Amino acid sequence: MDVRVSFERAGEIGGSAAKLLFERLPDRLFRPLAAENRFQYWTLLCAMHTRRFGPDAPLAPSDGFTHREITRDLEEILYVLDWAVDDEEDPSTPLGVRANNLLQQLVDWGWLREDRRGLEKRITMAPTVSQFLSELVRFAETGPVFVAGKIRSIELNVMAVANGAGGDSLAEAAESARNLIEHIRNTGLNVRDVMSALTPDLATGEYVRRFFSDYIESIFIGDYRELRTREHPLARRLQILDVFERVVCEGEIYERLTVWYQKNMAGGDRVRAVRILERNLDRIRELSRIDEYLERLDDEIRRANKQAAAVLDYRVRALRPVDVAVDAAIASILRLDSDVTVPFGSGPMLCSAAMAEPRKRTARAPVDSLRQDTPTEEDIARMRLAMRVREARQMTPAHMALFLVTQLGSRTAIASHELCIERVAELVAKQALVGASLAMTSRSEKLIRDARMLTRSHELQLDTHELEPEDTALRGHVFHIAKRKR
Repeated sequence: MDVRVSFERAGEIGGSAAKLLFERLPDRLFRPLAAENRFQYWTLLCAMHTRRFGPDAPLAPSDGFTHREITRDLEEILYVLDWAVDDEEDPSTPLGVRANNLLQQLVDWGWLREDRRGLEKRITMAPTVSQFLSELVRFAETGPVFVAGKIRSIELNVMAVANGAGGDSLAEAAESARNLIEHIRNTGLNVRDVMSALTPDLATGEYVRRFFSDYIESIFIGDYRELRTREHPLARRLQILDVFERVVCEGEIYERLTVWYQKNMAGGDRVRAVRILERNLDRIRELSRIDEYLERLDDEIRRANKQAAAVLDYRVRALRPVDVAVDAAIASILRLDSDVTVPFGSGPMLCSAAMAEPRKRTARAPVDSLRQDTPTEEDIARMRLAMRVREARQMTPAHMALFLVTQLGSRTAIASHELCIERVAELVAKQALVGASLAMTSRSEKLIRDARMLTRSHELQLDTHELEPEDTALRGHVFHIAKRKR
């Protein structure tokens, strides 16, 4: 299979990120981070990022740094790090030669770029590589997140969209909502990983230090204690979502956002613009599930606190002078004048006869080895065909929004028998609309809510007194589809 074809197929499976990463970054960029001395390479890259190419570094010359400036920096870093010498390198190699060799390696791997200005070589870092390194540094230095700031940012951007702002404010609100939900969801997993790393083999001081540094300071939410209070901005999430739904349901605002996305983010493609807009709207709607993520996080935190409290309580009790306590108990009994009755039976308290018998392990039959069957090309083709059939019959809110926008066009309403059904996906969409229209007439709040989530910015109304013509693909009661108004 051609590499380009497989790359395009990977993009279809994993989204645009699976196809665009190595189009933006050099192929050998990850080689130093996967080497045996990757910690030294990472420290060197962070030092160069801080000194020369990062956002906190002084403004770099427009034509780049000289070759001597970069090698001087590398010499200082190699000297401070006590750089480990490779097996192929002579330990007596001068520091300047090692710095030049390292600079050439960084250029070959793509971390640095060497340009020639006349007879002089200039060293720069590509903008995409610098941005990627900044993202890595930001990820490594990520600390506690304050939910209040994220909620305020989302609220201000949603209000700006309601007051006439463009799609950039909506995109910023969607990105903030996505980052907030992702951090809360990952915090519970991070708590579990940290507590699994705190094994009982650690010393008490090390256990306490890692518990407070790795658990409380690094992965905790900064304003977790105030999340449930009325003064916290999170308490206004329902009002924010209410304003957001009213903004989305406004036909003029929705059309204005669609035009903005079509012009700035979709290259003039209206269908793609609607798809990107609906994706951002879904990210903001995820705020309605934030209580679910917070409850799961509360469970993880309670479990972690109980585990840490049990370990520390055991350590404190184990450090008490048991011999002194036993001697004090014997002395207090001997000072008593009356006979002392003890709640123990006669005979020795500890002996081999009173101990439990060892557990007998029953030998189990060995497990049969697994069969290793290699699928044929026909099996693979059938599997891919089945996956495409299953994907064609899936109906998500984004697919439904694309179907309704395509069917309505410039109209504001359409009847069910007027829908153009030519493909399987369109037939599946109409079948989903039939079920949603029936759900809208039921008394179940869950069915009505699911139907509204499927149609989103459109309304369904079922006409039980009129039947569709007999030549339609799915014959039933007529239902009408209209754009939802304010």
